[in-house]
Amino acid sequence: MLVKGGMTKLLALVIIGIMLIQIIKPLGWPGLKRRGDFWKLALLAMAAISLAAILGHWV
Repeated sequence: MLVKGGMTKLLALVIIGIMLIQIIKPLGWPGLKRRGDFWKLALLAMAAISLAAILGHWV
């Protein structure tokens, strides 16, 4: 089981990795066809980490 707060850290590392891949070579997913679209992943990361933190406080 992950240590409290570990899920948000893991999620952040995974999304930062995906952002780096997007900058180096675009993923080609819908909405992520250009290198400059990595900011969309940053918005997704903020939303996912916020959701994980909120759910972590409820549990």
